[in-house]
Order: sequence, then structure tokens, then C-alpha cells
Amino acid sequence: MAPPSLSDLRQQLRGLGARGVHEEHLLRRWLQARALDGGRHEVADFLPRALRDGLPALRERLAGLVRLVSEHPAPDGSARLLLALADGQRIEATLLPRQGLCVSTQVGCAVGCRFCMSGRDGLLRQLGSAEILAQVALARARRPVAKVVFMGIGEPSHNLDAVLEAIDALGTLGGIGHKALVFSTVGDARVFERLPQQRVKPALALSLHSTDAARRADLLPRAPRIAPAELVDAADRYARESGYPAQIQWTLLAGVNDGEDELQGLQRLLPGRHLMLNLIPFNRAEGSGYERPGWERAVAMTRALNAAGILTRLRRSAAQEVGGGCGQLRARAAA
Repeated sequence: MAPPSLSDLRQQLRGLGARGVHEEHLLRRWLQARALDGGRHEVADFLPRALRDGLPALRERLAGLVRLVSEHPAPDGSARLLLALADGQRIEATLLPRQGLCVSTQVGCAVGCRFCMSGRDGLLRQLGSAEILAQVALARARRPVAKVVFMGIGEPSHNLDAVLEAIDALGTLGGIGHKALVFSTVGDARVFERLPQQRVKPALALSLHSTDAARRADLLPRAPRIAPAELVDAADRYARESGYPAQIQWTLLAGVNDGEDELQGLQRLLPGRHLMLNLIPFNRAEGSGYERPGWERAVAMTRALNAAGILTRLRRSAAQEVGGGCGQLRARAAA
């Protein structure tokens, strides 16, 4: 059975007699975590009778798409959410400081990044666009959300149609600025082809992690074999087309990609690009075999890259204190 999509919800609404204006009204209120039967118009005057009568069942269906299992707050203001889908599968979303939200796009992941627990069991199934959007609706019921990053469990390019449908809805009905929607990918030719064609063009985040092709292939064993320089070129082109800089994501792993060779590689690849580099110290995961470098080393790399003209930010990984690296909550719950 196909996972629930936004198109399925629209079909249900039409079956109850909804016209386009009714669909937009109800979906907008859902995505913005407002009551379906509120608003400027009295429901009795605005919605067809069959649709009014169908609102309780619609509310129940929307609430059942994603349910909160547990919440794990951290001192930095972030909170990891363990969520259950209607079929019992579990995913994660993260409430971020400054009104951000990180959502999942798959149950599991096929890329198998060696430093990430999301793909420990491989890809179990895709999320439907309605399940992706339901994470936003649930989060907005808890606190304001003005930015959504597609960086949770899963590789968005492997579920491209559903992710793009969700992005379009958030950038229109959801009222989120296009550059505040961030599509993260390990790099896939389909992404660079499809994103420029979209009505809502999200910002791009490219998970690079190494400028050395062999090392990157080892760290990301099932990512497309596209040379790091080609990926950077593609990200730069899209950034210039969309009008906002792409983010280069770099998980710092002690003794792996924090050395002088990688520093020199970045200084060769990134100057003059419409890009921003995020250095993200590894979020420790038991049994991974990796460690984060010392803070002094991370700061030294950041300073050296900024001095070379590469806009670089050293990020503090969210939810460190609660063991909230991507896939960790789900893995602990499944153990």
C-alpha cells in the first residue's frame, strides 16, 4: 500500500464535496496548526454540509498520521521527538532553536553513511508527503516553526516526489519562506535537475564530508559516485539560480576528515562559490567507531577557512546531551 500523500487528503476532501477554496482553507489550517473549524468564516456558512459533517473523521485521520511517542529536550532549546506512524514504524523530528524543525523523509535510509545511525537497518519504507507534512503540523502545535530542514532520517533524493510535494505545500499553504525550506542531499543528479523546475525552490544543503573521492566513498558507501568537485559545481549553480547560498555540510570526525589534507582540499574547492560551509562536530553514537575532534581543532579549522575567504560556521550539534544524533532515538527504541 502506498504511504499517505497530500493528494490522498485532497481526494478525501473532494469526496466530501470540497471545492478548491475549501481544500486550501482546510489544508492551510492543518499545516499551520489551527483548528479546522475556525477562521474568519463561520464553518456553517463556508463549508458544504457533507464536508462539515466529515470534519471529525478528517481530524482523526490527520492526527493519526504521526503521533508523539516521547520528547527529549536538551539545554540548548532543541528537543528530539520520537514519532510513531500509523503502521507502527517510528521516525524522528527535532525542534531546533530559533523556530526551526528537522523532519524525516524515510523510515531508515539506504545510503548507509558510516557515522549515522539512520541507515543501520537499511531503508524500510518511504514516507508519504502527508506523513512529512504531519511532522510540521505536530511540531507547530507545540511551538512556532518558521524554518523546516529536510535533514532527519532518510535521503530526500530517494523519495523525491513526496519531498517536493511537501516542500511545495509548506512554501504555499504552510506560509514558510522558500529559503527557510532546506533540502539536504548526499548528491544526486535528479536533485540538480528537478529543484530548478519547482514553483517553490528550497535552499540546498549538500552533505559533502570529504574532498577526497575515495574517502567520501568509504564514508558514504551507497551515495552516487559523483566527484566532490562536480557536486560543488552543481550546488553552486543551483545556489546562483535560486538566489540564496547553498550549505555544504561537513560532519567533523576526529582523525578522518579534520586533517590538513581536507583543509587544503576545501581551500581549493570552495573559494568564489555561492556557498556556506557548516562544520558540525560528530554527534557521538555508541559503537560507531568515530569520535568528534577537540573543540580547539574545530575552531582552528573554522578560522583558517574564513581567513581563506570561505564563509564557514562551526555548528554545535543539537541535542548532544540527550544522545539525539539522527537515528539514535529510533535505534534505542527498537533495541
